Amino acid sequence: MPAREKESYSIRSVDNALALLEALSEEDEELSLSRLSERMGLNKASVFRLLATFERRGYVERRQGSRDYQLGPSAYEIGQKLLSRMGLLRKARPVMEKLVRECDEAAYLVVRRSDDALFLDMVDNLQQVKVVSLVGRRLPLESCAAGKIFLAFDDNIEQDLKDKLTKEERESIRRQGFAGDCHGIGEGGSCIAVPLFDAAAEVAGVLALVGPEFRMPSERIEKQLLPALKNAGETICSKLGYLGYALKQTH
Repeated sequence: MPAREKESYSIRSVDNALALLEALSEEDEELSLSRLSERMGLNKASVFRLLATFERRGYVERRQGSRDYQLGPSAYEIGQKLLSRMGLLRKARPVMEKLVRECDEAAYLVVRRSDDALFLDMVDNLQQVKVVSLVGRRLPLESCAAGKIFLAFDDNIEQDLKDKLTKEERESIRRQGFAGDCHGIGEGGSCIAVPLFDAAAEVAGVLALVGPEFRMPSERIEKQLLPALKNAGETICSKLGYLGYALKQTH
């Protein structure tokens, strides 16, 4: 259905309600009515009515004595139900758990959402020093290793977005089969990432290892982390029905 036709069927109040939930989900801190009103470009009365409805249903809550709002348990519950039904997540999760046991660094499943990389799920490690959880965070594609994988491998991305990386950078990532960065996910953090292809040979997501920079020197990445990450990525690809790696091994 063309975008213009879709817009003609949209319901403004529902659109505003979903925008409110998205605004709350993108912040780590509680948000006041005034801030939500300013962020959404709606008057306070309209935002308050939406908040009151969501609060009654448990999708939004306020701590006792606070006037600020945050997502409530109903929002997390429905999110977990959605995640549990996603084929990509179901197939990736056991492989991620094995990867974390092998490398003792956090593993993430990342998907593309418009111009951003959305860190959808994580299997954590047992280390005392950790990078702050990225689950639910969205980062610009060009700013982090996981996002750069999409820019290098996803042929469905518009060229002007791809051009946020140079042609040489994209070709280098494709040739190496992975992307890496320091500080792209935040100060002191390192990340390496590989693509996950589905049966249609399209990028279904990205598998990434994340840890403190001091625990991920280049020698450890080359000798331990990257081989394990690539192997885990290929395993997930095979579960998704991708035949590329199997065909490569037969030649």
